[in-house]
Amino acid sequence: MTGASILISILLPCVGGVLLPLLDFKARRVRELYVMAVVCATSAFALCAALGGQEAEYVLYHLTSTIDIAFRVDRFGGVFVLLVSVLWPLATLYAFDYMREFFQRNKFFCYYTMSFGITLGIAYSANLITMYLFYEMLTLITLPLITHDGTQEAKVAGVKYLVYSIGGATAAFIGMIMVLTHGGSLDFTVIGLGSAVNEATRPVFDVAFLFMFFGFGVKAAIVPLHGWLPTAGVAPTPVTALLHAVAVVKSGVFAIGRVAYYTYDAGYLAGSLVQQIGLLFAGCTIIYAAAMAWKELHFKKRLAYSTISNLSYIVFAFMLMTPQGLTAGLLHMIFHGLMKITLFFVAGAVMKQTGRVYVTELRGFGRRMPVTFAVFTVASLALLGTPPLCGFLSKFDIAEAAAMQGSGLAYFGIGAILLAAVFTAAYLLTIAVRAYFPTKDFNYRTIDDVEDPSLYMLVPLVILACAVVLPGLFPEALRAFISGALPEAFPALY
Repeated sequence: MTGASILISILLPCVGGVLLPLLDFKARRVRELYVMAVVCATSAFALCAALGGQEAEYVLYHLTSTIDIAFRVDRFGGVFVLLVSVLWPLATLYAFDYMREFFQRNKFFCYYTMSFGITLGIAYSANLITMYLFYEMLTLITLPLITHDGTQEAKVAGVKYLVYSIGGATAAFIGMIMVLTHGGSLDFTVIGLGSAVNEATRPVFDVAFLFMFFGFGVKAAIVPLHGWLPTAGVAPTPVTALLHAVAVVKSGVFAIGRVAYYTYDAGYLAGSLVQQIGLLFAGCTIIYAAAMAWKELHFKKRLAYSTISNLSYIVFAFMLMTPQGLTAGLLHMIFHGLMKITLFFVAGAVMKQTGRVYVTELRGFGRRMPVTFAVFTVASLALLGTPPLCGFLSKFDIAEAAAMQGSGLAYFGIGAILLAAVFTAAYLLTIAVRAYFPTKDFNYRTIDDVEDPSLYMLVPLVILACAVVLPGLFPEALRAFISGALPEAFPALY
């Protein structure tokens, strides 16, 4: 049953999305019911597979005698499935209202729905070649979403996204071939490279890891490979929310974790030069992107730089190569998804309701959009790391894992996290202050047209605000679920 759930959860949104333009829905509500039914059914099958507690592998196609297109449920992938399956229905509900005035809505929801299945394919991949194929498909299927507006700016952003993504995928592919041709396995196993490593092959495997680290690091927006992400903010907000919180960027982070722990292993990478390079780039990205977010005045681009910074929290935690680092990284992967999609939904609600796109234009909005900015404030405090909200837990766990690891670069990462917290307070809380406490002579009549959005947007916002608060109060169930990945990644310790 688990194998069937995997296959259905991948194929259902892909087939359902393809059928959308063919069915050519004229009535808005019929289209919305159809899309929501497909998305909710997909989430149900995906969660059944991920939470069922039963490992299973499904081989779809034998490419060669040693390479298969295959899917598997394990706890590491299950964490990604959980994040995607919970957030996609809420994002879809939000998109119904946001996209109401846009053209070619059937086409939009076609690609939007198909992206769900492709992302699940990455999460379920049983080997590097399967993950690589779905990783490439995600680039192609999200490209029309980025360029949906049809403007020159959108086309430029699409080209930039494509060039960066294909370049990164090419580098990752070179690393994969190096691993395969020197005796390594492309299967995600707990053994890692095993007997393939010796004194002669180790330099090759080190170089191969760096190719994959930076190749997959394009989607993880590691500096200096991050340039596509802020420009992709030109896409409709339901797209940027998924790009920056759930699907594309998390696929990059997820791929790095897969390679580090399931193609290689902690014993191989711990203490190595490639680990130090990974930690260094992650720490520098945390600081640089947080500073850029503070400088940026465009609302969505500011959140994009914030995403770049927070993605490297996860990469940094993974590259510690300790059980505590892996657990903290997976926890932040979930919590950042919750916090960041909430913030992007707020930005989208503001843009749709008012047309304002710069943070300097939001004075007094706290009174006119009380629910929207209450949600924004909660999510901002969480991302800052305010206890007991969820962001505090994951960031504290990352810092604690770094302190336990004890290397110089681990302490550099702790310093980067603390400095980034200062920048986070500056680039998020200043927005809330402007919204609630405009200047004394501010004339509220200038924003009489500003109001909270419809329930299509407000319901996901309120649900997500609760999701930001509750895990911080009751984190143990989620931590227990995540800890199931530790015996997979550290078999010698369990």
